[in-house]
Amino acid sequence: MPGAVIEVSGLVVSYGTAVAVDGVDLAVRAGETVALLGRNGAGKTSTVEALEGYRRRAAGEVRVLGLDPSRPAEQRRLTRQVGVMLQRGGVYPGMGPREAVKLFASYYEDPEDPEELVARLGLEKVAATPWRRLSGGEQQRLSLAMALVGRPAVAFLDEPTAGVDPRGRLAIRAEVARLREEGAGILLTTHELEEAERMADRIVIIDRGRVVASGTAAELTARGPGRDEIHFRSRPGIDVDILASALSAPVREIQAGEYVVAAPGSPGAVARLAAWLAERELPVTDLHTGSRLEEVFLHLTNDENPA
Repeated sequence: MPGAVIEVSGLVVSYGTAVAVDGVDLAVRAGETVALLGRNGAGKTSTVEALEGYRRRAAGEVRVLGLDPSRPAEQRRLTRQVGVMLQRGGVYPGMGPREAVKLFASYYEDPEDPEELVARLGLEKVAATPWRRLSGGEQQRLSLAMALVGRPAVAFLDEPTAGVDPRGRLAIRAEVARLREEGAGILLTTHELEEAERMADRIVIIDRGRVVASGTAAELTARGPGRDEIHFRSRPGIDVDILASALSAPVREIQAGEYVVAAPGSPGAVARLAAWLAERELPVTDLHTGSRLEEVFLHLTNDENPA
């Protein structure tokens, strides 16, 4: 892929006779954020660890900034160009954010200003608080600061917003966007699908060690199982037969107060639905057309579907 800073072809990672990663192809361009999604045990961590040089591969090709991270000499060259955010740990328990970020900054020739980075991530009020006394969200923001302080050309981010409050999430999203705008390639793993939609340019879904889908969030949801449906919530017990007649499309209440109209979500269909509800003074919430990423993800990682 032109401009790729991460390139993976036919990656296989095995643990004895168990195959954790089974022929994964993956690429991330400079200035692009890619989210790697999958269930626990799907192969995400093994894939990322192979990219970071921490996990031996059984087969396949891996290049990060044109270098093979499994080769010690090339892995050493990558160290100062790659930022790695761990979900937990990596900090001495008695060390505070200011001290930790300054320490990591000392490892690089042209680091971010530690004080500015601590402030941007909303950690100035706890800058001297030991790691062990920080909240889970504050620890996450500190982990991100340590991963980004060296101005990496490639960043691996593990669950960057897990356990983080809404204000902290805004700060994290802003830093990820800043890094991308500076030309870095970013690969993040997360179970929070809404965050993946917000932060990622492309999404790759992996299941049972194989890539089962990839594309933008819009591309994935356009191919989803509910692509020709309108979903909405309202008062339980609406007469779906009358509504179906008005819309000329089947309507069902899939659970109390949650409805599905079996019709493409054209502006006209949505307008007719809204007008019908308004005439009867019925509330409407959570109205959306087509599939959501969560629905696509659950469909693709269903054990009844082939890998």
